[in-house]
Amino acid sequence: MDSARSAILITYPEPESIEEATALADAAGYKVWKIVTQKNITRSRFGIGHGKALEVQEIVRISNPDIIIFDEVLKPSQQYNIASLCRIEVMDRERLILDIFERRAITKESTIQVKLAELRYETIRIRDKVRLAKLGEQPGFFGLGKYDADIYSLDISKRISYLKKKLEKEKIKREMHRLHREKSGLPTVSIAGYTSAGKTTLFNRLTGETKRTGEGMFTTLSTYTRSFKINRNMKFLLSDTIGFINKLPPYMIDAFRSTLNEMTYSDLTLLVIDGSDSLNVIDKKIQSSTKVMNDLMIPLTKILYLFNKADQIEDHDLFVKTLTKSQVFDPLSCHFLLISSKTGYNIGRLENFLRLRFNPQ
Repeated sequence: MDSARSAILITYPEPESIEEATALADAAGYKVWKIVTQKNITRSRFGIGHGKALEVQEIVRISNPDIIIFDEVLKPSQQYNIASLCRIEVMDRERLILDIFERRAITKESTIQVKLAELRYETIRIRDKVRLAKLGEQPGFFGLGKYDADIYSLDISKRISYLKKKLEKEKIKREMHRLHREKSGLPTVSIAGYTSAGKTTLFNRLTGETKRTGEGMFTTLSTYTRSFKINRNMKFLLSDTIGFINKLPPYMIDAFRSTLNEMTYSDLTLLVIDGSDSLNVIDKKIQSSTKVMNDLMIPLTKILYLFNKADQIEDHDLFVKTLTKSQVFDPLSCHFLLISSKTGYNIGRLENFLRLRFNPQ
């Protein structure tokens, strides 16, 4: 076995599900040693079928991994059952994402937001976890000891209230920065989109910055704003924002709302999608991203869809034709552009779009 934290990953059989779940595990610091797939997850007492659970138990016995990761949300009872069967720690998808957030948080605001999301994750599970922790066989299984559910719930409520107050102070600071930017009179543009689509690479390409890229999912958790010029005389403010992901729960979006709200004040949002994916995956990612945009009430007229990684697409004309078959994206009613943040392909056309958008003379 590798010295790194090893994991058995339980996910859906679709290639895109396996790829995304593996990337999430990697971003959280786990090396996936074995992948087990199941068409329906979370419908049984083990989160997977009884036969599949016994299969996982045998894999654990032979390979002795550090953890089992489920690519789905588990009830505390399901988590307890599979963990008791396999005698090993079990983590679900939401806890995995929170672990990544915790590793990526570098600003005071993002650290508070992550802690708030973690407490809301716990809030949903309090009573079941306390009940299971008192079963006797493994009373400290969830690290709760003999806590009473009401006491534990009150403690979490107090901590949430405290963090909300701290977050409000950070929100005031953010608002002051935003007002200062508004006074500059410069057009504001936000970069948004599915995580790992190349948003930060695009940000670096346009601004000349050297923000870290290629380090897995959710490299950016807090808004980062810099200015950039087109043709040496037209100046913009550009913000890199947190990435979206499939099945991101409402409480996580709510915890990061002050960061996401930066887009609502932008004059334009560049919604970056990985164009090298299959049409089916592109549809899913557009759907996930557009849902967040709709929740933030950002109109279609303020969105430019950028299909990135054109350097990995063999036939660009065929790609555009394929887009017309999309179930969730209508090329005729949306502004879109095929680009490559890596090679600079069509970046000139993007800059020209921005120039005409904000200075049409």
